[in-house]
Amino acid sequence: MTDVSAARPATGDLQRIELGIGGMTCASCAARVEKRLNKLDGATATVNYATEKARVFVPPTISTAALIEAVEKAGYTAHELNVPTPSSDAVDPADVERERDLKILRNRVIISALLSLPVIVLAMVPAWQFTYWQWASLVLATPVVVWGAWPFHRAAWVNLRHGAATMDTLISLGTLAAFGWSLYALFLGTAGMPGMTHEFEFTIARGDGAANIYLEVAAGVTTFVLAGRYFELRARRRAGDALRALLDLGAKEVTLLQGGVELRVPAGDLRVGDEFVVRPGEKIATDGVVTGGRSAVDNSMLTGESVPVEVAEGDDVAGATINSGGRLVVRATRVGADTQLAQMAALVEDAQNGKAQVQRLADQISGVFVPVVLGIAVATLGFWLGTGSAPQVAFTAAVAVLIIACPCALGLATPTALLVGTGRGAQLGILIKGPEVLESTRRIDTVVLDKTGTVTTGRMTLLETVPAAGESADDVLRMTGAVEHASEHPIARAVARSAAEAGALPQAHDFENLEGRGVRATVDGELVAVGRPGWVADELGALPAELTDAIDAAHEAGRTAVVAAWDGRARGVLVIGDTVKDTSAEAVRLFKRLGLTPVLLTGDNQRAAEQIAAQVGIDRVVAEVLPADKVDVVTSLRAEGKVVAMVGDGVNDAAALAAADLGMAMGTGTDVAIEASEITLVRGDLRAAADAVALSRRTLRTIKGNLFWAFGYNVAAIPLAAAGLLNPMLAGAAMAFSSVFVVGNSLRLRRFRSLR
Repeated sequence: MTDVSAARPATGDLQRIELGIGGMTCASCAARVEKRLNKLDGATATVNYATEKARVFVPPTISTAALIEAVEKAGYTAHELNVPTPSSDAVDPADVERERDLKILRNRVIISALLSLPVIVLAMVPAWQFTYWQWASLVLATPVVVWGAWPFHRAAWVNLRHGAATMDTLISLGTLAAFGWSLYALFLGTAGMPGMTHEFEFTIARGDGAANIYLEVAAGVTTFVLAGRYFELRARRRAGDALRALLDLGAKEVTLLQGGVELRVPAGDLRVGDEFVVRPGEKIATDGVVTGGRSAVDNSMLTGESVPVEVAEGDDVAGATINSGGRLVVRATRVGADTQLAQMAALVEDAQNGKAQVQRLADQISGVFVPVVLGIAVATLGFWLGTGSAPQVAFTAAVAVLIIACPCALGLATPTALLVGTGRGAQLGILIKGPEVLESTRRIDTVVLDKTGTVTTGRMTLLETVPAAGESADDVLRMTGAVEHASEHPIARAVARSAAEAGALPQAHDFENLEGRGVRATVDGELVAVGRPGWVADELGALPAELTDAIDAAHEAGRTAVVAAWDGRARGVLVIGDTVKDTSAEAVRLFKRLGLTPVLLTGDNQRAAEQIAAQVGIDRVVAEVLPADKVDVVTSLRAEGKVVAMVGDGVNDAAALAAADLGMAMGTGTDVAIEASEITLVRGDLRAAADAVALSRRTLRTIKGNLFWAFGYNVAAIPLAAAGLLNPMLAGAAMAFSSVFVVGNSLRLRRFRSLR
């Protein structure tokens, strides 16, 4: 099993607290908050800059107030987050605040851009530098540097008070240095003289520093960084849309049934045990069981399955699905955070809040990156001054280093890709429990498939009706179906279901269940017996050869055969068994296309398993395995050097799912299997397992591409800036572009399409 202890500590006596963190502007901020929280005795914290959230596991002795106080001491704000529920109409204050911040930032970008544009143009085009143009530039640039860059200055001051340096420190120092130098040149130097002009240059220009201004640098860098931060923030909100969309699926109101009276109430008021009415076209308010009515339910919003599912009294239904047919009365069995929809949302958020190994590495690097850059900037300034270069040469190079080195691209490289990748997976019915799962999925080369419920439907179905000589298959099915309709046995239900689909069934009387042998009842005046071949043979004597052959063939294929008899004669054999899912063969082809070797694992006999494997295209079969031995099969494959994924759905698969390098559970399976797995396939469609592997690989490739760009950008750009080969304004533009590039590259994952 992949070691995820660094991201998911043992939570025996620990409580989990989710905090919303305010005031973070870069990955360095997140690293500071995380470090401060982890200093609390017994606390294990993970802070995600992209989601602006902290997940903390703490002993009961540490209160939420203590955690918030620790965050505030680090210079940031914090508030406890409540678990979101699908039926809640309450507006999250954090969402309101983020929307307000986004609007304020947009206005700041627009105004700064309008003021900066003429400053930049005048500095770049000497022919347009009219008399006193430098003073006009000062008037335009001052609001940008003071008001536009205020968020950077404020954050830098807060960080300074706490003895820390972040990306904002670099931005604030760079812009203030450029602005301060310009003020010096204008008021104390010669730059304020009428008719002053200077060329816009991309490289070092030696000359009198007192005659040069850098207002375009101060205003331009501020505007570029503000714009980059705005697009970054907007993109991060788009990346979280999958989670919000999941929660928005839930019904907001419900028709509650109390004493025969229908009352329209908010869905959030429902309690377990309440009965409510769902009319055609309405959403089912919460998970429940049908107590009245019959209808077809559209599950596509949750599972992606386009064909409505027939439900009747006693069937389970899920919240947020749509009643497509008749009126239903449903008794609530799970409400609020316990519903299937809320659990899906929780899994998505868990995945987005966790940290993969590559992300933890990026956070560690960005945490020490800023102090190193400050050292390089000081060294650059000292070097150029020490070599006798003009002050503006040294100044330009040092400011460029400060600006080009902002590590926001590094901090965003991993979390934005994880946000978009796991969110897209949820939309496709693939719930990834944690980002570290992506790393193990990438290495998978063998996929072990449980047969029943995974490759097959897991439901008994009538496969064949074999009549005796001179008999009609339709008559055999009609008479048998009438008797079996009165039985609750799974085999009986399979026969009755197929018989009912073929036509109306006659009434059965005097039904009798002979345990372990079969059933009998009177149908159309005939005493009809249906049961085990041995029992019927004991009652009637040897069975006809054609029926014996059919029984032997069924047993060889691992299927069940029952014999129908009336009027002293065996009339036919009904063959019942599990059927292969329509999508399983295609899923196996997709696995092979991804370079995975499928292995069929089952407790059935070898012959039956080989027949199923042949139908779907699997070459390797491990059959006649006891539930307890499934773990041994997975372990032996790993001993061969294989990296194993296990796909299953039953309680008896849980141990094997946990033992595999990657466990994938069918969402139609048991809760135990789902809990033991790392990926849940909501639809119960095996093709989604192939999609999960493909999406994980694509997400990891995106993360690697982002990190390569972020690392490569800084490695290449800092030496250029230190050498004086980069104008500070161009450095600011490049830095902002790198962040937008990383976020935009991550957002391409939203276009991931299913392999099928």
